Amino acid sequence: MELRTGYKQTEAGIIPEDWGIDFVENIAHVTTGSKNTQDRVDDGEYPFFVRSQTIERINSYSFDGEAVLTAGDGVGTGKVFHYINGKFDVHQRVYRISNFTDKINGFFFYLYFSTHFYSRIMQMTAKSSVDSVRRDMITRMVIPLPPTRAEQLAIATALSDVDALIDSLDRLITKKKNLKQAAMQQLLTGQTRLMEFSGEWKMKRLGDVLTICHGKSQRDVEDVNGAYPILASGGQIGVARHPLYNKPSVLIGRKGTINRPQYMDTPFWTVDTLFYSEIKGENNANFLYYCFCLIDWMQYNEASGVPSLNARTIEKIEFACPAPKEQIAIASILSDMDSELSKLVARSEKTVLLKQGMMQELLTGRTRLI
Repeated sequence: MELRTGYKQTEAGIIPEDWGIDFVENIAHVTTGSKNTQDRVDDGEYPFFVRSQTIERINSYSFDGEAVLTAGDGVGTGKVFHYINGKFDVHQRVYRISNFTDKINGFFFYLYFSTHFYSRIMQMTAKSSVDSVRRDMITRMVIPLPPTRAEQLAIATALSDVDALIDSLDRLITKKKNLKQAAMQQLLTGQTRLMEFSGEWKMKRLGDVLTICHGKSQRDVEDVNGAYPILASGGQIGVARHPLYNKPSVLIGRKGTINRPQYMDTPFWTVDTLFYSEIKGENNANFLYYCFCLIDWMQYNEASGVPSLNARTIEKIEFACPAPKEQIAIASILSDMDSELSKLVARSEKTVLLKQGMMQELLTGRTRLI
């Protein structure tokens, strides 16, 4: 492949001609901690880095400064990375990379190292997984070096800003989920009433407002050119030539995943491990879906092995039920909250992909900021 003008081929890949490369051992100090997992303290004063993505706490610190941490063994090998600048302590099987020279910005190193280290260690083993990290896997890793710390800082800042955006979106998503859960608890139990409604709610059984129906084998209807989703307890598994049911419905697993209700307002087919429901009268399927979401389905599990539900057991479950018009109004509010959540999740996922693309461009010099 022909190199772009102004670029060169190196051990670290294709980088700009004015960029350099060096081994980690020449730009930082690599060692391990000395603490054990049992040294952690709940609500301790300082961060304690162990071999997982979870940061524990401890009341002592062995290091104070800028460092990158990665698991030395365990399930997080090559996948767990942390950056810190401050007081902290480290597990004895966690590597600490610190004391960076003037050649490199510590956060720039963290971004490149956390993105490329797993592929490096996979190249150094014949197995499909890595049990532990040898020190030389880190010290002899080649790192590309933009010529000035200013350029490194610009790259680190740009990617850090995207990280901050992702973090803020994730916190907003969590907040919105909590608000929705609280709204469901209030609105679906009648504790909070919408202003335009005042009629008394009635205690009913689910069987009073819907009939639980069994799905069927998809063998005779499955068709790659079909227009109707074939649903199982884990989601869509194919498409069918014609639907099993063509009205709004609430679905719940019969076997396996029994605690994740689904709502469908378009025609569908379901397999025999998934119940669907036929809604009676003017009752609102979307409202009933949200009612299903409040139910602790595991308490109705009727099997000691693979979880399973019984249709008649479901129909006997009691719940507080408002009139159909109030059902529609409540469902509309909760649906709007779900829609807002979906947009936020989609934005967060898109931003994560954007960050991945930016890292590919900026950490290799394909795109220059200075």
